[in-house]
Amino acid sequence: MMELFKLVTKEVLKQEHLPKVLQKSDPQRVTDRTFFMDGSNQNLKTIPPNILALKELEELHLENNQIEEIPPGIQHLKNVKVLYLHKNNLQSLCPQLGELSSLESLDLSGNPLLYCSLPVLSCLRTLRELRLYRTGLREVPTVICKSLHHLELFGLSENHLDSLPKEIVNQTKLREIYLKRNQFSVFPSDLCVLLNLEVIDLDNNKLKAIPEEIGQLRSLQKLYVASNNLPLLPESLSQCSKLSVLDLTQNLLRSLPATMEQLSELTEVGLSDNRLDKVPRLLCRWVSLQLLYLRNTGLRALRRSFKRLVNLRFLDLSQNHIDHFPLQICTLKNLEMLALDDNKVGQLPSTVSSLIKLKTLGLTGNDFLSFPEEIFSLVSLEKLYIGQDQGFKFSCVPENIKKLQNLKELYIENNLLESLPASLGLMSNLEVLDCRHNLLKRLPDAICHLQDLRELLLEDNLLSRLPDNLDHLVKLKVLTLMNNPMKDPPMEVCVKGNEAIWKYLKENRIRKIMATKIQAWWRGTMVRKGFGCFEELLKARKKGKTSPKDKKGKKAAKGKPAKGNKK
Repeated sequence: MMELFKLVTKEVLKQEHLPKVLQKSDPQRVTDRTFFMDGSNQNLKTIPPNILALKELEELHLENNQIEEIPPGIQHLKNVKVLYLHKNNLQSLCPQLGELSSLESLDLSGNPLLYCSLPVLSCLRTLRELRLYRTGLREVPTVICKSLHHLELFGLSENHLDSLPKEIVNQTKLREIYLKRNQFSVFPSDLCVLLNLEVIDLDNNKLKAIPEEIGQLRSLQKLYVASNNLPLLPESLSQCSKLSVLDLTQNLLRSLPATMEQLSELTEVGLSDNRLDKVPRLLCRWVSLQLLYLRNTGLRALRRSFKRLVNLRFLDLSQNHIDHFPLQICTLKNLEMLALDDNKVGQLPSTVSSLIKLKTLGLTGNDFLSFPEEIFSLVSLEKLYIGQDQGFKFSCVPENIKKLQNLKELYIENNLLESLPASLGLMSNLEVLDCRHNLLKRLPDAICHLQDLRELLLEDNLLSRLPDNLDHLVKLKVLTLMNNPMKDPPMEVCVKGNEAIWKYLKENRIRKIMATKIQAWWRGTMVRKGFGCFEELLKARKKGKTSPKDKKGKKAAKGKPAKGNKK
């Protein structure tokens, strides 16, 4: 069994010439001096006894198996500090688990644990991290909150919790608590006395308000309350002066408290799917912002002061009502990702070229009358989304697309393209090409030069054949051809996948080469035997006439006297 595991010992790590993770073929390296073991993803149904004999083991990974119970022998792992058992089939926890006196991090997520077996966790007094995600919890055992005084991380997401025990106030060292995807309709106010809290995650609950007491959490750095029912935010939130990440996505907000202008350390803010209609004025004072999400907020324009956000790297303005490309964006020299999808933009300004660091641009579903060639000045661009699922559709892609030499992904689906530019073959870094739902009748042969291409999406076009050398794209893993009138190769071959298509193309290429060789041999034979030049021979055959040699022979026969005739 031991050869199934990858092992690392401190002695091995000290020897730089040896690999850090030993291979499965090195069972002789497994000794009682083993400190780390990875037995994840091995389809284990129990913990092997020889693992439990490794008395100096400090870190043990057994996640993603089918383990149904923890054997009593677990008590022998007195030195284990990290134990990962998530994604198994554990229902109960043996009492001996509570004897792991050195355990600091325990993950039991994704197991159908019985509530009655959880109190044993209260014996793990050294525990600093406890993860119980997706365990079907409806309440947190009070005894855990009473006894575990050193917890720094408590993971309870994706359960059925609607409250926390009041004993949670004992967790004075708690720094991170994860409660997303539960049933909280009231913010657990007891959290507001845990002054060391740095991260609170309450995404995807039913919260209607955040208490004013949250202002007491002066150490709070990240607050996630997306996908709730919050119509307002407390003024006191401005007192959380260390707040750097604030996710308010998908709530009922129409404005932000003016006092929040004081949050000068914010680097990431999510306001998407709220009813703002305008960019909050105070937002333009958060000059430290690097990531800003304003998708589907009813915006029609940006404030002039938006240009102050010079540190922005990621800006999402998709699904709004913006009809002109905001010139303020062109001053954001550090911008790397810009999403303007599903707006009403009809033209790009020439000053867009100032976005010299832009790597990702989303313009899907706007009102461009033709492909915006201003894009070609964005030489750093790596991903371009310009499919037109609504609005005007493009009939062609300019040959100058080749100027985007760093482009890795091109999405031009849902247009009226009948052909692709041959210059695509010069874009050597292209990895993904999405041409679905167009009117393509053929692909340029130059596409076979895209040696890094991984995905070629072509469904719902008018293609009947593929380029002969498409199988030369050795990295191509995804090729979709549904809803095309394919003949070469036929659809019955296409539906079998890439291997069948490659086989067909190779065999077809061999047949063509053989046909060419036979034709060349026939041509040479005809010429050597004096049947005239090949072109003349073909003309004669088409008209049903004999060859020049045959005609010459007939003339000679006509002038020769027949046998028995006297001169």
